[in-house]
Amino acid sequence: MIRVCFHGAESTGKSVLARKLAAEWECPLVPEYGRAYAENVSTDFTPDDLLAIGREQNRLMQVACADRPPLALLDTDPLMTAAWSDMLFGDVPSALLAYDKAELYLLFTPDVPWVADGTRLFGTHELRGQFAATARTMLERSGVPFETITGGWAAREAQVRAVIARAQTI
Repeated sequence: MIRVCFHGAESTGKSVLARKLAAEWECPLVPEYGRAYAENVSTDFTPDDLLAIGREQNRLMQVACADRPPLALLDTDPLMTAAWSDMLFGDVPSALLAYDKAELYLLFTPDVPWVADGTRLFGTHELRGQFAATARTMLERSGVPFETITGGWAAREAQVRAVIARAQTI
């Protein structure tokens, strides 16, 4: 089984591409619980909110992967919640770093247009860059394998397909 986590700053195409590929490949997709939380509760997060989001994100991953499918796509995971915590509060609770990790992370860069959707917070060029760097730091800090995904929408999709194909042959 390989779990591939889509990771990185907001508005970089992670959710759209994860949904598309999961449907095409008929593999489990673990949606972004933080988005549902933001849409249904609030974007005025507290540290406790982020801990709850991380717990639920991990639970969703465990449920989706219980039958050990050959491939599972994770729209995010608690490491991304850790990046949010660092951005919002300047602190990363150890609980967010302690969860089970995916076998591969795809780090999406913020080199595509920003789309404001009412749940995204870091839309300026400076903040997008800072959030991207923070997301990368969480991956490096955790020592997980990752590949960087860049370029326009078609280039991103081609890169993701190629990286996942290589990962599945290992």
